Formats: sequence, structure tokens, C-alpha cells
Amino acid sequence: MLLERFHDELLAQTSYLVGCQEAKLAIVVDPNRDIDRYIDAAARHKLTIAFVAETHIHADFVSGARDLARKTGARLILSGSGGNDWQYQFAKEDGARVVRDGDHVSLGPVRLTVRETPGHTPEHICFVVTDRATSDQPVGMLSGDFVFAGDVGRPDLLERAANIEGTMDALARALFNSLREMGSLPDFLQIWPGHGAGSACGKALGAMPSTTLGYERIANWAFQIADEDRFVREVLAGQPEPPKYFAKMKAINRAGPAPAAVAPAELRELKLKAYERAKAAGASVVDVRSTADYASGHLPSTLNLPTGASFAMWAGSLLPYDRDIVLLADDRRRIARARHALTLIGLDRVIGWAGASLREEWRAKHGQLPTVAQIDVGHLAAANERTVIDVRAASEWSEGHMPGAKHLFLGDLVALSSELPRDTPIAVHCQGGTRSVIGTSLLEAQGFTNVANVVGGIRAWEAAGLPLTRDI
Repeated sequence: MLLERFHDELLAQTSYLVGCQEAKLAIVVDPNRDIDRYIDAAARHKLTIAFVAETHIHADFVSGARDLARKTGARLILSGSGGNDWQYQFAKEDGARVVRDGDHVSLGPVRLTVRETPGHTPEHICFVVTDRATSDQPVGMLSGDFVFAGDVGRPDLLERAANIEGTMDALARALFNSLREMGSLPDFLQIWPGHGAGSACGKALGAMPSTTLGYERIANWAFQIADEDRFVREVLAGQPEPPKYFAKMKAINRAGPAPAAVAPAELRELKLKAYERAKAAGASVVDVRSTADYASGHLPSTLNLPTGASFAMWAGSLLPYDRDIVLLADDRRRIARARHALTLIGLDRVIGWAGASLREEWRAKHGQLPTVAQIDVGHLAAANERTVIDVRAASEWSEGHMPGAKHLFLGDLVALSSELPRDTPIAVHCQGGTRSVIGTSLLEAQGFTNVANVVGGIRAWEAAGLPLTRDI
């Protein structure tokens, strides 16, 4: 048996290739749209990809399963559980094999046994892997979004992200039962999860790439609670706000993603006239430089989204899917990284890029570039003349916030700020300073004229010994 792990840091998402070197066959589980990596890996190991499988209908990225199966001739393996509302709508059209609890997928002596594990979603399944050439005991489980290192999949997404009312309590109870049914599996079973730290598919995912069931039984909070009602309360409490694009991903992946568009290898570099035409036509302009670089000088009415670990989450939440996109950065590698991340979540309409030369053109024509005004916590506390907007998550806000601040979560900032006068003096802060610069760029793009970034955020406030208000 062979196992290869593919982790995409832009999504905090993991997919797997399981192969049998004797049969020269492989299965890929939970692929994203970067399908060439799986094809290249199979070729490197001299394996044929015979099957492509999914543990569930994904919410955080566009699935690559359909594209990969079509390109390789592999057969799709899809869950048949979840009820009528959560069936893969393209399964019959694509000749997929629809599996239920106890079904097997065989690669010679390597066997994957389907285990229904509803909770994160109604249709969720896992694959228990046995290498029968060496033992009749299972070696590991591809757990998808069921069990992570240190956490379990959140059961609230259908209700909170896809607006399907009344589902999160029922799914939390299903998750409790799915965990209890793990009792028949051995402690030594390796757990190969579908996400790691940084994913919004749980609230406290660990950074370990894999774990064991025995260790999770000792260390994972979800295995420590024997009372169902208490488990439901605990698993639903403190979940982060779901990114806005999750509902769209669910719909796309259930209906069946269209083939990925073949994008040109090189993006067109835009000069000022082409840039201004694109902007006038409604294109979203995203400056993917660091917050410090953006703050020191940027083109007006542009959104700053640095290409860090949360780039895809904020891009999916803040960018319209029906508009063209222009990327701004001085480093071609940043442009490529941002473009790749946007492709993974279905934001395919990137039409061009520009760098420092465009800023020079703009400056020559229009004058000084806008900058982000900065305010330190001492001045903010002493002057008390600005409306303070805290763009952090609700869980961060409840742990402590500046007295008198307004909580306007970054993902909802445009809508929540709509009633404020555009000349309101505003100070935006987050935990350390990145999300607040994103927030200032959003507000300025909406026409706010007096916005400042709080340097160092709540950390600097606490370090200065300034008081916090805590929700009880």
C-alpha cells in the first residue's frame, strides 16, 4: 500500500492518493481543482488512477473530483446517504458509483470500506483502509471533515452558511452518534483528516498532519463528553463565522462543478488606460501586497487582501463572483499565488494584473497616492473622538473588547456599516493589524472619507494596560 498526502496551505485542506503497488491502481480522495498534482503523483509511482472519491459535498473549495475523473477515465465514488436533499445531482450523468455504509472499494489487496459518518453534513462518509496483503486489521481512516486532530467537523454550516433552518441541532446529534459508533475501531487506527489548522470547518483544529484514534480518544474534547445534550451545546458554541462563499460552494459541488476554464498561462499586465477601463466596467481590484505596503501608498478604491493563509477565505467572502478581477502586486509570485487561490474557490475571472509601474502612471496623472491613516492606542484612548469599529470574530469580541467599540465583523462590514454617515471619523481594529487594514480598504472603497487603522489592534491596547470590556 502507498499513501501520499497533498496539503494546500491556501485552503488548509488535505487530499490523499491511496495506491496499491501490486495492482498498480490508485484512488484519490477529496481532490481540489489542482488536479495535475494527483496525475503527476500517480505517474511518478507508476499507478493508474482507477477511482476518485469524496467524503462529502464540500463547502470551502470547488471540488476537483469531477474534472479529475473525466481527465483520467477514473470512476467517481460518491456518498448515497444524506437523504433526497443531499444527493450528488450529477452522479447518474457521470456514471458514478453511489456507495453506502459497508460498501468496499478495492485496489487489489488494498480495501477501502465505506463508513457513514453524518454530522458535519448529512451525506458525510469516511473510508477505512485495510492493506490485506499485510493484515486483516485496518491501518487508517480517511476521515474527511468528521474527525480532525484535536477537533471534529462543525455541524452548523448548513444552517449558518447555507441558510437551511433547523439543521444544526439535528446534525450535532448525528455527529454525537457517529463518534459513539467509532467504538468498534482499534486505538492504533491512523486518522488522516481532510483539514488542518486554519480551516473554518472546525473551531480548534490541530496542526498535526495526522493522528490516531487512540490519541483522539484521550486528547480530543469531543470524545470526552458522554452526555448528548451537553455535546450539542459544546459543539455549537464558539464556532467561527462561516465564510460567505460557503453556501455557493455547496450549491456548485452538489450540482456538479463545470470543467475548470483553461486560463492563459500569463496574465496580461495592464497599463493605466486598460486598468481604468476595467475598473469603470465594474472589475474588482484586489491589492495582494502586505498590509504595510498597501498602507504606505495604494490606488484608490482598491481592496487589500494580502496573500496569507486566510486569503482564500476573505476573497470568497468579499469578492463578487459575477465580476472580473484585477490583481495588484509588485511580485509576480504573489500574483500567481493569489490567482491560484482564487481558482480553488471558483473565482476564475482574473483578467489582468499590475505592479509598481501602474502606481507611477497613476501618480503622474492624478498626484499623490492615498495612504492608510494610522492611530496608536494611546492617542485613541486619550482623544476618544472616533467611532471604533472592531472587525474581529464574535468569539474574539466576547473575550474582551475596547469600551464603546462597535462590533462589525469583517465579513459583514459593508452591510453593517451602510447606515453610518460617510464622513464619520472611524478607527478600525482587529487582533493584531491585518484584518483592520482590510477593513479600512473596504470602508474607503465604500466612500468613507475619515478612516484610520489602529496600530497593533487589541494586542497593543492590552499591552498598554488599557481597560477591556468582557461579555458575561
